[in-house]
Amino acid sequence: MSKPLVVAIDGPSGSGKSSTSRGVADRLSLAYLDTGAMYRAMTWALLERGVDLEDPRAIAAAAGDVRLTSGTDPLDPTIHVDGTDVAEPIRSSEVTSAVSLVAAVPEVRDMLVDLQRETIAQSAGIVVEGRDIGSTVAPDAPVKIYLVADAAARAARRAAETGEADTAATELALARRDEIDSTRAASPLAKAEGAVVVDGTHLTLEEVIDTIVGIVDAR
Repeated sequence: MSKPLVVAIDGPSGSGKSSTSRGVADRLSLAYLDTGAMYRAMTWALLERGVDLEDPRAIAAAAGDVRLTSGTDPLDPTIHVDGTDVAEPIRSSEVTSAVSLVAAVPEVRDMLVDLQRETIAQSAGIVVEGRDIGSTVAPDAPVKIYLVADAAARAARRAAETGEADTAATELALARRDEIDSTRAASPLAKAEGAVVVDGTHLTLEEVIDTIVGIVDAR
């Protein structure tokens, strides 16, 4: 039995991973998994439960009671916590500012990586986006992409998504998250061995999708 095609797309916040990954999955008729949404959903659930997110032990203790379910349709990705649709609330500023704290807890990462690998194993082919897909979740993925963009472009994109007028503040927030994500002990943000760097700073979304589809086709 052949292994499913796994396209691992990693990169920092605001680099365009989500739109790009959905576009690539749709173009290639593959499933899609947003692992960042899973960490956001966990963060939302812990905030709802009143867990102290400055306390890694409290996070680890509470995380095991949270049930996450991720849909894999690139045209209609879904994320549920204990059966509740949380696609909108996980994009709140409160979740955004706290998600790196939750994602840095090894017990949370272990739990969610297991869920991610289960989803990959159940697919016929899938595009998976995140920060540690090529390095940790699916190190044997035949296609690994590290998607980047310069700081100004990333801040402009994120501000457009959130409606934030102050792009300078958004850029600072992204830099802070990059620092946390790239220096954490558990599966830090890093370019995986064998990953192809795609710089989307001066490319349109369609051009980035075309580039990655071309890499997949040439594998």
